[in-house]
Amino acid sequence: MTLLADLLSIVFERRYRKSAIRKAKDGRPVKELASDLVGSTGEVSGLAMADELLTRFDMMDDESKLDFFRHIAIKMNIDPEAVRSTLYNYEQNPSRASYRAFMTAAEPRRQELIRRLNEAQGATGALVQMRADLLRLGKGEPELEALDLDFRHLFVSWFNRGFLIARPINWESPAHILEKIIAYEAVHAIGNWEELRRRLEPIDRRCFAFFHPSMPDEPLIFVEVALTKGIPNSVQGLLAEDREYMSAEEADTAVFYSISNCQAGLSNISFGNSLIKQVASDLSAELVGLRTFVTLSPIPELARWLKQEGLEWDLSHPEQMSATAAYYLLNAKRKGGMPFDPVARFHLSNGAIVHAICANADISDKGLAQSGGTMVNYLYDMGKITQNYEHFLTTQKVVSSSTVKSLANSCSILQVQKR
Repeated sequence: MTLLADLLSIVFERRYRKSAIRKAKDGRPVKELASDLVGSTGEVSGLAMADELLTRFDMMDDESKLDFFRHIAIKMNIDPEAVRSTLYNYEQNPSRASYRAFMTAAEPRRQELIRRLNEAQGATGALVQMRADLLRLGKGEPELEALDLDFRHLFVSWFNRGFLIARPINWESPAHILEKIIAYEAVHAIGNWEELRRRLEPIDRRCFAFFHPSMPDEPLIFVEVALTKGIPNSVQGLLAEDREYMSAEEADTAVFYSISNCQAGLSNISFGNSLIKQVASDLSAELVGLRTFVTLSPIPELARWLKQEGLEWDLSHPEQMSATAAYYLLNAKRKGGMPFDPVARFHLSNGAIVHAICANADISDKGLAQSGGTMVNYLYDMGKITQNYEHFLTTQKVVSSSTVKSLANSCSILQVQKR
């Protein structure tokens, strides 16, 4: 992390912590506050109203939050007639003024509300939590799903890669950060501090996270990395308490074995692609012996897909499990043609390829339930990432090694036992 990034982080951290505790002071109804905030012209009064509104929202129960969301979704929506007329005027007489009029009409007032709320001290994290509430409460309501697009539109800009700070996380990191790594780990649960120590302290283990200057104590996403000789095929082997450590300089492979998004309110705001590339670049510069960058990834939707298709698996036949998983990853698609599996969509969209299938790779209860213990190595060939990404984006065809293709071909759906 650069000196400038350090200084920015310190400045924002002080600003954030100063405003961490708010107290409600304004007696106006929250809907009136929202309307007044959008219409305010004074900076000081606007900041006070933004702070008040965020404080009041944080104190609401779910029913009140839902009522607030519905209010701003409807009352601060676009005026379709104004959009049509300003677009017509722009088409007839394109100019700076007519285009500005169209842009003003096409942007709902609720976007300006969100912007003005973000001017309050420490507001960015509060707005991320607000969107998490919206996603949780607004499912199935078209107006609220449209409101979420406004949050997402703004967050994509606010959480642009250029604003993010990549930090290594190690056993010497502050305790409040380490506690959140334990809490946010979404792939392979960390049961206690000793398990966390085994993932962070050894010289052949690394962890990196993205932070935003306005949320210095909250990791946005983190990746755990194992430095190994060769490509591993068992997560239990990687995490074993009695495994033999090795020096980082001996490693020829960097294994991304866990990638966890930390903030529900940043759902569908992509950081993983940038983080993986950043970490690969940093590790390559540090360790010249690294030649291979792969994942050891779960296949979280395999069991659900098999059930949906009326197919069964047999844990006593690892070869059949591997073939079934290969067929699934290369052929199972959602509507629109993208892979059925969300982890596959993530890595393939980042330019990786399906490199190898690993049977009995995760024999935890979770691993057995979601994929019969089967996992997959996605390979990041740093020289071909852009080529692979463009091919996948254009064709939606899954790029894989010849070994995985052969494995998939050996598992025709006709050969899999029907229920």
